[in-house]
Amino acid sequence: MVLLAVLVVCLAAAASASADVVINEIESDDIAVPDYVELTNNGVAPVDISGYVIKDSNDGNAFSIPAATTLAPGGYYLAGTLGFGLGAGDSARLFAAGDLVNPIDSYSWVSHAAATYGRCPDGTGAITATSSSTPGATNDCPVAALAWPGGTAVSFADDTNVFGPNLSGLAYQPSGSSTRGVLWAVRNGPSTLFRLVFDGTKWTPDSTNGWSAGKQLFFTNGSGVPDAEGVTLAGGDANGIFASIERNDDGANSNTSRPAILRYDVSGASATLTATREWDVTADLPGLGANAGLEAIAWVPDSLLVAKGFKDEATNATYAPATYPDHGSGLFFVGIEQDGRIIAYALNQSAGTFTRVAAIASGFPKVMDLEYEPETTHLWAVCDDSCTGRVATLDIAQSGGNAGKFVVSGTYDRPAGMANLNNEGFAIAPQEECVNSLKPVFWADDSSTDSHALRSGTIGCTVLPAPPGESPPPGGDQPPGAVPPQPSIGGQLPGLKPDITAPALRIALKFAKRGAFAVRRTGKFGVKITLGERANLTITATARKNKRAKARTILRATRKSVAAGTRTLTFTLSRKVRKALAKGETVKLTVKAIDAARNARTRSISARVP
Repeated sequence: MVLLAVLVVCLAAAASASADVVINEIESDDIAVPDYVELTNNGVAPVDISGYVIKDSNDGNAFSIPAATTLAPGGYYLAGTLGFGLGAGDSARLFAAGDLVNPIDSYSWVSHAAATYGRCPDGTGAITATSSSTPGATNDCPVAALAWPGGTAVSFADDTNVFGPNLSGLAYQPSGSSTRGVLWAVRNGPSTLFRLVFDGTKWTPDSTNGWSAGKQLFFTNGSGVPDAEGVTLAGGDANGIFASIERNDDGANSNTSRPAILRYDVSGASATLTATREWDVTADLPGLGANAGLEAIAWVPDSLLVAKGFKDEATNATYAPATYPDHGSGLFFVGIEQDGRIIAYALNQSAGTFTRVAAIASGFPKVMDLEYEPETTHLWAVCDDSCTGRVATLDIAQSGGNAGKFVVSGTYDRPAGMANLNNEGFAIAPQEECVNSLKPVFWADDSSTDSHALRSGTIGCTVLPAPPGESPPPGGDQPPGAVPPQPSIGGQLPGLKPDITAPALRIALKFAKRGAFAVRRTGKFGVKITLGERANLTITATARKNKRAKARTILRATRKSVAAGTRTLTFTLSRKVRKALAKGETVKLTVKAIDAARNARTRSISARVP
């Protein structure tokens, strides 16, 4: 009986230890990062995971964890050489040693994640799509988004079956008045540029000048199939259209990446368009997948970049347009589908050369379109259904460590009236079309769901200040009590209703046992902080030896104008505090975030001193 009791206790302990080990992150697309399955230990004691087995949906594919492998509490085990690939629709299953029938943890998916699938919060939360791949480290979980800053209703903006699938980038050409302008759209299969006009109820191909079926696109040599994904105009030039492409999709070359920007003169009547200039940036962007390159493009004027002190990373100085002869009057910003970066280029219009001016983090694992809105000076970044249709605004920071750089100033959900579509195009109408404080906005659905590729909705207008003695600009018909324009340093768009939403805030704290961040030896520790918008932070830490002991304050600190996104802040305890810190003490960290509208949110977390 004694032996049986001991056996039962041992089996219970083993089962408990197994339950502490979970699948924490899964990489399945094997493009930028090889497939992997990451495990973590949520328990308080090390777990021997020797002989644990990882399988996909096929029982014949199995990876056995080597002998003498122990997973520490809060640690990670990375199975990065599985010996088999994880598919677009697949599973990851974890089995304890000796039981290959009943998985102790599993997760299934129907398509590749834009980045990875991972637990949010790290280790303990449900598995969801992450913002970036983080093998062997804390998961990069998406920040909470604000509600769409406009109307909830969305409607079809085209007739059925006009464009079919593959309609991608959009760009809006204003008329200069309240009359609807021109909506430009590119389709990547077959490669076509459309000039769309509004007939009073919907957008339809222009019936004049050879545009009725769109115009087929070619490279500068008059051949090839440019895989056109994004489109923009530069400086209001109605005849100069720029398209971003991922590859030459002519069959023989379709598996080779060729990220480039093409310029087209659209003033003629021909049914085809041959590029007048190409800027091939392959050498600057090595390693891109053939169908994961320049998905988006937008043009931003020099006047805005100079006024806000944009930092030129090529010269490590404030951006000076004269540095780049014959580049026109602005820079081209391209969005990369593979990793969510935004790259700013100065394009020499005569020589066909280019210079990278800056690289920008969008906050998304992929960027599907970009849009510059002159009224707010926002650069909008768009993700697709893999990010649940979210969009983000980016602004040039005016202070702090990111001064002069574009940073995420707000992240927004799609309108409530729109399904989670594969939207790859996005365009905003100008201020002149503002009615009842709202102006039109447009999306292009690459999948042509319900046989419609175009949808329209609304977004909040911006009240522009009028010069002394003049009336407000057209469209500024805000209702009584409307809020005047505010500096765009937070998540709330200028001209919309007052910002009453506290900033989204998440924090994570782990103390290192050894190395440069061993808290009892060096006094240093890091706090991972995720913000939904720019905010000022107040950080307080207390320590107590046990529940009955009185907590004592060991740190008070502030950080001003911390940009939206995820970063790790480093703190150092004083020598006196460090020496008094005992092993096993509980440290409680409290972070208070206050946005520009004085909305505040507080989060606390505790950790034991190793």
